[in-house]
Amino acid sequence: VLEAAEVGALQEGLTRVGARLANGAAHDAPDEDIHSLVERLLVEEAGEVALKLHTGRSRNDQVATDLRLWVRQTTPTLAEGVRALAEALVAFASTGVDVIMPGYTHLQQGQPIRGAHWALAHVWPLLRDHERLQRAARAAGTLPLGSGAVAGCPFPIDRDALAADLGFAAPTKNSLDAISDRDFLADLAYAGALTGVHLSRLAEDLVLFSSTEFGFVRLDDGYSTGSSLMPQKRNPDVAELTRGKSGRLVGNLMSLLTLLKGLPTGYNRDLQEDKSIIFDTVDTLRLVLPAAAGAVATARFRPDRIRSRLDTQLLATDLADYLVRRGVPFRISHEAIGRLVRLSEERGCSLADLSLDDYRSVDETFEADVHDVFDWERSVDSRSVPGGTGRTAVESQLEQARAALAAL
Repeated sequence: VLEAAEVGALQEGLTRVGARLANGAAHDAPDEDIHSLVERLLVEEAGEVALKLHTGRSRNDQVATDLRLWVRQTTPTLAEGVRALAEALVAFASTGVDVIMPGYTHLQQGQPIRGAHWALAHVWPLLRDHERLQRAARAAGTLPLGSGAVAGCPFPIDRDALAADLGFAAPTKNSLDAISDRDFLADLAYAGALTGVHLSRLAEDLVLFSSTEFGFVRLDDGYSTGSSLMPQKRNPDVAELTRGKSGRLVGNLMSLLTLLKGLPTGYNRDLQEDKSIIFDTVDTLRLVLPAAAGAVATARFRPDRIRSRLDTQLLATDLADYLVRRGVPFRISHEAIGRLVRLSEERGCSLADLSLDDYRSVDETFEADVHDVFDWERSVDSRSVPGGTGRTAVESQLEQARAALAAL
């Protein structure tokens, strides 16, 4: 199809075309699309041999190939952004090992946990996001080039060699599937959407915990803004924008899946729309990930404020565990502590203020050492199973997180 001299002429011509494009040759070009533009410029640079460039090819398999190359080039940058955020969270978590804070379910105080435990709860989802991005890159690892428009290439090209030259694992198996397949884009959009969900949850925690009502965390001035009217305000703008922009990532996934679901087999012009969708996902992640990492890296726990918000009602489960350790079935102990909680609420006092007689009025198993339960360190350290909030468990979790990051 091509003589050796023609190959050299095309290569030299393409180099010059690349330089012209870099200098703005595509601006206001009258051509139908980028393919036509490149061919026209190549004719200007290399002569009639440029008209052979498209032999045995289609824009369909070229675009599919370009998209896969782009995904494989792009995902490492996104994965690095996720890794950097996870690393910032691990560093932040290490400052919260000695901080005991309320743990929440339904946004109601549930049990005491270490601040490090809360911060690390955001690390593991990010590590899963990192793996999903890696899988998205691998999903783009087969080469469509040589599939033609529909039925394959009529010339005896070596697709295995072509795949190897371009860094792909193998050529695609079916030409019709290859030119219409956008699963790899959906994989990237899904990885981006779920990363967005995790970014949004982290951002929501930072918004809540930096608020006047909570005050558990202080965000750096570089990641907050003042009010145009109220001088006392410190608005968590970066966290709020992270939360807001994450919605775009979820929306992009839905847009892409909706675009793909109704297409007949083969290439359809609808697929032009996949570019704006996936480009927006990548651009959004490139913007949000470093901003979130910076906000976390400069955030600080406020131990005194956190300590003031600890309520001994948080230790109700520990009281139930006290009875369980003495042979009382958990369901019975749960009901007994529920009655004690109601009693303390009726009296307007804390569980710690109730007397031994009060405790024994609901279950005679209680003994004089019941008030030893009201010890924050003792409570969290009683949960030292792997994955728990006890000191040894949290320190082990920190080491595991550091090792996982080092292995990426």
